[in-house]
Amino acid sequence: MTWLPIAADFRGDLRAAAESPLAVDRLEKLARLSQHQLGFLETMQLDQALRPVATGQRAEFSTVKLAVLGGATVDHLLPAIRVAGLRRRLLIDIHAGGYGQYRSAALNADSTLRNYAPGMILFSLTAREILAAVPLTATSSEADAAVEGYVDDLRLLWRTVRKDLKATVLQQTFLDVSEPLFGSYDRVIPGAPARVIARLNDRLATAAAEDGVLLVDIACASARDGLDSWFDTVRWLQGKLEIAPAAAPLYGELVARVIAAQRGLSKKCLVLDLDNTLWGGVLGDDGIEGIVLGEGSALGEAHLAVQRYVKQLKDRGVILAVCSKNDLATAEAAFDRHPEMVLRRSDIAVFVANWEDKAKNLAAIARQLNIGLDSVVFLDDSPVERARIREALPMVAVPELPDDASHYVRSLAAAGYFEAVSFTADDRHRAAQYRANAERDAMLASSGSMDDFLRRLEMSVVFGPLTSLDIVRVTQLINKTNQFNPTTWRCTSEELEAIARAPENITLTFRLLDRLGDNGLVSAMLLRAQPGQPDILDIASWVMSCRVFGRQLEFEAMTIAVEVARRRGARAFIANCLPTPKNRVISSLYPDLGFTKVDDVAPLAEGATRWMLNLEQYVAVRTHIARKTT
Repeated sequence: MTWLPIAADFRGDLRAAAESPLAVDRLEKLARLSQHQLGFLETMQLDQALRPVATGQRAEFSTVKLAVLGGATVDHLLPAIRVAGLRRRLLIDIHAGGYGQYRSAALNADSTLRNYAPGMILFSLTAREILAAVPLTATSSEADAAVEGYVDDLRLLWRTVRKDLKATVLQQTFLDVSEPLFGSYDRVIPGAPARVIARLNDRLATAAAEDGVLLVDIACASARDGLDSWFDTVRWLQGKLEIAPAAAPLYGELVARVIAAQRGLSKKCLVLDLDNTLWGGVLGDDGIEGIVLGEGSALGEAHLAVQRYVKQLKDRGVILAVCSKNDLATAEAAFDRHPEMVLRRSDIAVFVANWEDKAKNLAAIARQLNIGLDSVVFLDDSPVERARIREALPMVAVPELPDDASHYVRSLAAAGYFEAVSFTADDRHRAAQYRANAERDAMLASSGSMDDFLRRLEMSVVFGPLTSLDIVRVTQLINKTNQFNPTTWRCTSEELEAIARAPENITLTFRLLDRLGDNGLVSAMLLRAQPGQPDILDIASWVMSCRVFGRQLEFEAMTIAVEVARRRGARAFIANCLPTPKNRVISSLYPDLGFTKVDDVAPLAEGATRWMLNLEQYVAVRTHIARKTT
């Protein structure tokens, strides 16, 4: 994991963490230590120090209950998953099923798996079963039928645990540890192990996408790193370890990335240095004509590759920003005047070039984008600047870069900061939406007042019930939103569909448009009827994208919800609010909307409050948002 820095004194830092008198201090120090390159032994040692202090909910950390159901020995992988989770401020509690007992664990109603009640289940299986079922002499149709039958069996397990346990399912792809029988001709023979496993992984990916199952793609990782980095025949024969101990830290990384992505913890923004990062040379010294970029030189092509990869990240929804020690006008001109530039000024949501401290500039960029600093990745060739940001802003991800720019793309890609579990139309348009936000900021600065600004925006909201076309986006919004999320509730697409199907519930989605463009589907509200009290609706989830904060959408959305609920005969809303370090921005949301606090209720989670709104007494707040229904 070369994108992480090397710990100067791992043993000393581990000892210092263990000697901290307060558990929360020990946890913070261990979390900082986890942000370094760790081998298998260091991972085991850090995990041993972590386990006594990783119990219960702690400020700034989230808890996850994960069950690992394996077709091989997995015990050595669990510490790596926990440590990789800690790297993302996740405390992952893990239950491991018995060796090879994944079917009975998933299907047996009395199994310990159900008593454990995991929120996530990982199927960590080998390809040996399917290979035993496909003879070398199998025809193409016979091999396909065997693969299809095996995947159907897996889908039954996925659906069973999702239905019974309401758990998110992760499925590991299959390693090809077979030796070639025909050499390159293995790719042609339907029953050759290499071809069977390739078909299996392809069919698995399709089935997982159809069923909303999250893939942990170790097959891709092993192909990239080399199978010998992942599989050790001796370890398999000794203890049925298909994944070698040396690969455990990276395996834990892959699992933790997917878990974090499902919980909305992937990074959102890539902030770029310029000199010797996006191009070779120093713009201020060499001028636009003198920087090294483009075909014809190894260095120029290396920086061109960086720009192409960054451009692709932008196209898939990653926000781009620039933070450089440069003259602003000259730096911006390079983007539009240099003939080899792949990135253009219009690709950059926020462009900061000055001679101030980069830590200060990064904080300003995050504020302007209305995202947390823990959503930011900073790419800079300078070891001094990287060390400065890690020290001043430890929540910002700062990948190590090698001396040779040829490896920059690999280093950034391998770090997995932007792991995704979905790809929606809103993701494709996100860059344009943030560019439009920059124009809105300029409009706000030129407006005489906030009221004048909102009026000039000419906003309208498109709203309606949750439809099948919205499921992926709304699931993503619920699982990724941390700021405007009063309950922090997360869900699977199946849970969301079940809520939408129930006739007694009300679901609403909101898309905000204005004169500068379509912000996309930016808010969703789920109202569930109370058992035995159909006229009281619980706001089970209400989320809103940070892109539209401060534009009165919360007031208009609540008014719409009240009107829809009244027509259904409802008389009250109830809502819980669980404060977290990230949702402080909505600490006064419910009182501002006219809710009153309810004190005489059963105990809630620590710090949580309950609120009620009498719909007949609700007074709508007038906004500058017009309405359109879907």
